[in-house]
Amino acid sequence: QVQLVESGGGLVQAGGSLRLSCAASGRSRSTYAMGWFRQAPGSEREFVAAIGWSGGTTHYADSVKGRFTISRDNAKNTLYLQMNSLKPEDTAVYYCAARNTIVVVTTPSQYSYWGQGTQVTVSS
Repeated sequence: QVQLVESGGGLVQAGGSLRLSCAASGRSRSTYAMGWFRQAPGSEREFVAAIGWSGGTTHYADSVKGRFTISRDNAKNTLYLQMNSLKPEDTAVYYCAARNTIVVVTTPSQYSYWGQGTQVTVSS
């Protein structure tokens, strides 16, 4: 089992930045591929970014490419999402997720473990 706890969300003006963190605990926590997803009211959960266990492989949704950076510190068992140049359409609850293999994927159903989410609100 893996437990995930997100933090770092909040209210920010358009053009601003936030850094989300996801603290992982439990078994073999450094061997999982991990990702960030988001869900706005009335919308399905969508992929934001994913990273391999070593940090050498990353994938981004087109909507955040060039603005968001995913990273991880396995020594601290923590996943990060640096979000720059934020837009009102980035407003959502952001979730971190982990899966039982090192393969990086972008589909929510392929992740086994989820955090409780952290709210990000970008005002115009």
